[in-house]
Amino acid sequence: MMVSRNLLDQEELQKVIKTVDGSDAITKHAYNHGIDEKGRKFDRVLWSHPGHDVTGMVARSEKVAGTCEKLLGGEVYHYHSKLMMKPAKNGGTKPWHQDYGYWYFNGCLYPDMMTVFIPIDPCKKENGCLQILVGSHKCGRVEHKPDGREINADMKRVNDIKKICPLIYVEMDPGDAVLFHSNILHASDGNMSDTRRWAFLCVYNRATNNPTIEHHHPRYTPLYKVR
Repeated sequence: MMVSRNLLDQEELQKVIKTVDGSDAITKHAYNHGIDEKGRKFDRVLWSHPGHDVTGMVARSEKVAGTCEKLLGGEVYHYHSKLMMKPAKNGGTKPWHQDYGYWYFNGCLYPDMMTVFIPIDPCKKENGCLQILVGSHKCGRVEHKPDGREINADMKRVNDIKKICPLIYVEMDPGDAVLFHSNILHASDGNMSDTRRWAFLCVYNRATNNPTIEHHHPRYTPLYKVR
């Protein structure tokens, strides 16, 4: 896990905000991603390939995609991007999980995958920022089981990991970023504050980890980076 402060400068950030929040071009595609046990929700928009708009330029940029290549040790491609929208007052929780806990079933044989999480709004403890178990990616893939409305990490295993991996709240300002491995255990609390919590996420897979099956995310597609 790596936190990068001001990954996007103010000019870049404002262009992203204008793109995702200044019109309904993206948000009109939002759908409900989950409702927690208290009836609170969060929505998301998900797309497979980076285009030529501002979000595509960020996803294809050297400082985002290129950094992931350095961290993963080789060429990456864009696995998907998404806008996660946790509303004020009624934002849902996301229980403990690993991204690879799901992507494993997409034919990705290795966990050579990672996410770049960029806040659009302030992400603070009170509005449901990310919680991460530091170093938990070294514990390998945790079994994910049905848990009410969702499939999440086996909590018995998670509770054992909590004993050795510190839990931190990743508080960030808009334009910051946290980059994390696909086996990192993470979660977020509900948002009952007066402020929404939106974030733009770019996800990458190593080119050598081309999925073995067709599924709802792309198989290897060359990524043409920009500076």
